[in-house]
Amino acid sequence: MMDGVLFTKGHGAGNDFVIVPDPDGALDLTPAQVAALCDRRFGIGADGVLRVVRSAKDPAGAGFTGEAEWFMDYRNADGSIAEMCGNGTRVFARYLVTHGLATPGPAGLPIATRAGVVVALFEGDLIKVRMATPRVYAASTATTGPLTFPGVAVDCGNPHLVCALHDGLQLPSLDLSAAPGFDPALFPAGVNVEFVTPASPIEDADLHVDMRVYERGSGETLACGSGALAVGAVALRDAGLSRGVVAVDLPGGRLTVTHDESDSWWLAGPAVLVATGEADLDALTR
Repeated sequence: MMDGVLFTKGHGAGNDFVIVPDPDGALDLTPAQVAALCDRRFGIGADGVLRVVRSAKDPAGAGFTGEAEWFMDYRNADGSIAEMCGNGTRVFARYLVTHGLATPGPAGLPIATRAGVVVALFEGDLIKVRMATPRVYAASTATTGPLTFPGVAVDCGNPHLVCALHDGLQLPSLDLSAAPGFDPALFPAGVNVEFVTPASPIEDADLHVDMRVYERGSGETLACGSGALAVGAVALRDAGLSRGVVAVDLPGGRLTVTHDESDSWWLAGPAVLVATGEADLDALTR
């Protein structure tokens, strides 16, 4: 008999996820099963898995029960656990509302993550999420092949290293087929590495940048929401702006980071559900 699990496939600017409903916390997805689901040739294919579970039904979410009914259990493509995912929270919110599991209130829809509770607001096709305040805290470096890039460490609830390209290098020239080197003393749990170049000014944004990202546990992805937040925080700081809007263009599309007058940080972008089905976990892990 097939050991089946229902799923929905979704993405935020090409950062794609397998969404697995488990409202009562009955499903124990192993790292091997997560990796198999995310495999792009032998599985469904995704940058990660979003397990949809009530906060009260998961030990990692139980502490947030009074703030958010739903907990986003996020796993990287290699099966490892991550603290949070900016694009994932928007896709998670889209899933909850589309499937009638939650209705956003006037203040938005709260979602619990391992990094705390975020709030999603729906604005037509876009969803914006109030994120944790990014903390820019240290200088470091990343290496790709023979190249070394100075960078800035940013804590967005998960670890990031934002590196500006130098010496006229262009983003397409980078080889991100392997993980960039980094300082394990500063990032003992690994790090998401963002590479950034300035882009031409556009309307409705104070700053505009292009970005590529290598996500720990997943490889290069077409977009990274918390990475865009980290990049936006560094861009505003470097421009001497205490508030503002940063448009971040990635291979999968545009994300917008806003630091508003109330000192809140927002991440906005698309969140699309594209397919549903049932996966045979036995077949995936043979």
